[in-house]
Amino acid sequence: MATTSASGPTPSARPHEGSPHAAPAPAPQPAPTPSGHPAPISRLGIAAVVVTVVLWASAFVGIRAVGPSFSPGPLTLGRLSVAAVVLGLLVVPKLRGLPRGREWWPILAYGVMWFGGYNVALNAAEHMLDAGTAALLINVNPILVAVMAGVILKEGFPRWLIIGSLIAFGGVAVIALGSGQRSTADVTGVLLCLLAAALAAVSVIVQKPVLRKFPAAQATWFGIMVGAVCCLPFSGQLITELQAAPLPATLGLVYLGIFPTAIAFTTWAYALSLIDAGRLAATTYLVPGTTILISWLVLGEIPTIWGLVGGVICLVGVGLTRRRSR
Repeated sequence: MATTSASGPTPSARPHEGSPHAAPAPAPQPAPTPSGHPAPISRLGIAAVVVTVVLWASAFVGIRAVGPSFSPGPLTLGRLSVAAVVLGLLVVPKLRGLPRGREWWPILAYGVMWFGGYNVALNAAEHMLDAGTAALLINVNPILVAVMAGVILKEGFPRWLIIGSLIAFGGVAVIALGSGQRSTADVTGVLLCLLAAALAAVSVIVQKPVLRKFPAAQATWFGIMVGAVCCLPFSGQLITELQAAPLPATLGLVYLGIFPTAIAFTTWAYALSLIDAGRLAATTYLVPGTTILISWLVLGEIPTIWGLVGGVICLVGVGLTRRRSR
């Protein structure tokens, strides 16, 4: 999801760099080109986007696989617990200091909304909605991010971002319409899915400024820890379900914690530190099509012609978001 050039108020005197309380070095920001457009995305930035899309797409397959063994709240707590441990092994040794004072407010916000609320709401919604409907509703998120980024982060509304987003959203609609399941969507499930999309969109906007102060891995780990604390009331249920779950389901939960959570949310945060929130959000239109391919390879589910056509439309739309208005 080009970063803005605004840098916020000048900070008061802080400990020197060698001090144990020194603030972490801010994430590097791409310099704008003479024409006012953001500099081209680095190869690492592109790689981060690809990793995020693929791993988040795999999460839908993983959640479906472990769904019979884990209910929404315990599944969220399990994922976050695994992610907190794995990512903490990398972050803690390099951690020079914790956020201070008001620096905690945005971290607490996206920790509660994204890592906690979003995951619980989405897990619950997928127990009530067919996959096509859920994919369509969740992909309201990039449009919400583009609008909020234009207003709040002052990224504006580039013509090709709007055109490409609408085309990509159309591709997601084609995928949803071609879903093999035709069950009537439960109203509660629809509301939960829309709630999840809104929580994710707001979280992206809140997280963007944090990445100017903290590296991607640290910003992600802080959020995961906050989300895990919020989900602690599910601890007893998680223990009960772990004891009854078959080994493949438990391994699936571990996979969800390491790859779509610890790794993918970190690569997302890294990409967000380099790319406009609106443009980066548009890349998530590729998730439903990628999920279809993974389901094909892993679960043997043959994609419909509508799924293939919708995936191509999404690719075209996301490609158009990268065009620059003259």
